[in-house]
Amino acid sequence: METNGIINSAMNFNQQVELPKNPLPIVIIGAGGIVKDAHLPAYTLANFKIKGIYDKAQLKAETLKNKFDIVEKVYHSLKDLIEDGVKYNAVFDLAVPANLHAEILEQLPDGSAVLMQKPMGENLEEAKRILEICKRKKLVSAVNFQLRYAPYMLVLREMIDKGLIGKVYDMELKVCVYTPWHLWNFLFQLPRVEILYHSIHYLDLIRSFLGNPKKVYASTIKHPKMKDLASTRTTMILDYDEFTQARILTNHGHEFGLEKQESYFKIEGTKGAIKIRIGLSMDYPRGLPAKFEYILLEDKEKKWKEIKIKGGWFPEAFVGTMAGLQRHVLDKNLPLPHSTEDAYNTMRLVEAVYKSSDKGGVKSSSIR
Repeated sequence: METNGIINSAMNFNQQVELPKNPLPIVIIGAGGIVKDAHLPAYTLANFKIKGIYDKAQLKAETLKNKFDIVEKVYHSLKDLIEDGVKYNAVFDLAVPANLHAEILEQLPDGSAVLMQKPMGENLEEAKRILEICKRKKLVSAVNFQLRYAPYMLVLREMIDKGLIGKVYDMELKVCVYTPWHLWNFLFQLPRVEILYHSIHYLDLIRSFLGNPKKVYASTIKHPKMKDLASTRTTMILDYDEFTQARILTNHGHEFGLEKQESYFKIEGTKGAIKIRIGLSMDYPRGLPAKFEYILLEDKEKKWKEIKIKGGWFPEAFVGTMAGLQRHVLDKNLPLPHSTEDAYNTMRLVEAVYKSSDKGGVKSSSIR
């Protein structure tokens, strides 16, 4: 393949998921920040119809209806929303705390289509229960691991699938930012925070490329200025074979300005490399624009080049999870990569990481 051909084909990669030809209506359970900042903006972009929304805090739901024209109705009870959801043949969009998933899933009619916000329960036992419910009730179910569908990840996947960077043998995801955890008050009551509610996206993303690792090493610890919060700094190593490894390094307490903050996903292959700036995590919630750079060893210039990215993680990636589920509902021959069955494997990996951290490393004092 000629160098110019490589560059031109890379520059023309698709950055959008395919939408369903006849979209199903949606009913949303939950009206929190993630619905305001991501779900509803994404569904507006995709022209999805929202037949209704419900939240125990009715004022939140009313506020969102007033802000987003696509929301047709605010429901005063979950029961009424579910009944109308069945009548409209709607997809149920669960955007509630993870410990409420199982309770709501039990109330949905058998065979319903449902998209759950991550994580899939607060721990592996809850994940098992959710998976059992979905199988027993024959729900067409998926978990909202949307980072897979961010525009830059779609470009990355296509470049890898076309063999442009050769065989991938190294992945590194680093986050060194200042995250305003106070925006999510419920997290301060939980025994698990950073991995379960943030790095779970990165674990799922790496799994989507490399599969399940053979071995994991991990350490996750608290921050001295965030003593009321569970661990917010994590180092993870995922080993696959003698040549292939992935690393995730996160530090959410870098309060020293934007200049030295980092948020990137770097992929190295036998023919080239790619580096993506995941801008959302920097200066959150404002974020910075995404940036996609690549280098190909077959390129005579051997220089890093940039592909302009349209959009980012919020809200564009949230189109992908809902669109993928709807396309699968309408045509069962189409795959559902973020199904609950696949998400359960991500939850297994989360559990393995926590166990590795709890078990700890070798004590230096034991070496004589």
